[in-house]
This record gives sequence, C-alpha cells and structure tokens, in this order.
Amino acid sequence: MDGGSVSKPEWTLSGEALAGFLACLDADSDRAGAKYESLRLTLMKFFDWRGARFPEECADETINRVIRKIDEGETIRDIPTYCHGVARLVLLEKLKGPESRRADFEELPPAALRAPEPEEKDERQECFEWCLNELPLESRQLILQYYSDEKREKIGRRLSLAQRLGIPLNALRSRAQRIRNRLEECIHDCVKKK
Repeated sequence: MDGGSVSKPEWTLSGEALAGFLACLDADSDRAGAKYESLRLTLMKFFDWRGARFPEECADETINRVIRKIDEGETIRDIPTYCHGVARLVLLEKLKGPESRRADFEELPPAALRAPEPEEKDERQECFEWCLNELPLESRQLILQYYSDEKREKIGRRLSLAQRLGIPLNALRSRAQRIRNRLEECIHDCVKKK
C-alpha cells in the first residue's frame, strides 16, 4: 500500500441526507415518513426470513447505504427495488463477515454479575428476574455483561465484548438498548399484574 494515499473521509448520516432521502420517497413529508417505515419493515422481514441475527440493524445499514448514494449525487428511480438489491449485498456481507464467525456467548467468560440476594425480594426484583429469564440466552448474557462493572472497568468490558462479538461499539450499544427496552417493558407489565 502506498503510504502517501489519502483515505476517503468516513461518511456519517446527517439530517440533510435523511431529508434528501425522504424527499426522494415522496414530496409530502407525511407520506414520505409512512413510506420510510413501510420500507424499513419490509427490509427487516427480508433479513429476518433469511436468518440474519439482527434484522433491524441490517435494515438500517441498508437504508443508510442508499441514503449515502443519494447524498453523493446518485439518482435512483425505484428506491424500494434498489434497497432490496442493497439488502442482498448486506446479507451476503453479514454471512461472510466477522459477524458470522463471532464467538458464541457460551464461549465468553462468565462475569461476576450477581449481588448477594436480600432476605426478601420486592415485586420489582422478582419481575426483573422473571423477565431476565424470559430473554433468549444470548440476549440475557449480553445485557448482563454490558451492565457489569463500574466506570473504567465498564468501558473496557464493553470494548472487549464488542471485539469478541466482532461488531462495532455503536452496534453493541444499540443491541443493549433494544434488550433493555424489552426488559423494562416486561418488568412494567409484570409489576402491573401483581
């Protein structure tokens, strides 16, 4: 590799780029928003049906790539069809990439995650434990490892966890947030029932 070559700056999604994409979907902002949601849902189903591990992330990656193309000046006549083509490429990359070769959660070292149990458990704690056990094993281990440790150790653990899983730190944050949202909703429903 030539040491003097200049690398292209990394593209990031901006509000302006998103607005341009929405304008390509429809001139009316309400209809554009509805078309965006419909397109995203269709892409998530595409990835889910083909066994992608995180269909939402794959759908977002696909849409971001199309937004980038439009932002860079490419004219796309049929955005849904174009997105479907990009989605096939994203799926192939996910199947070939480090994401598919990442370590299973069972192979990861266990973390010291449990505090000593109090004599009496309150309802919220019981609901938390019940909801946590309702999560798939992979999600349960991710969320427990993600929120273990304090301050500096937490940062190091999250970086290490992202590396072991073969994903960027932002993707790890997104996964953890989705799992946390699902867990909080479950706990809220459980406490209501008691």
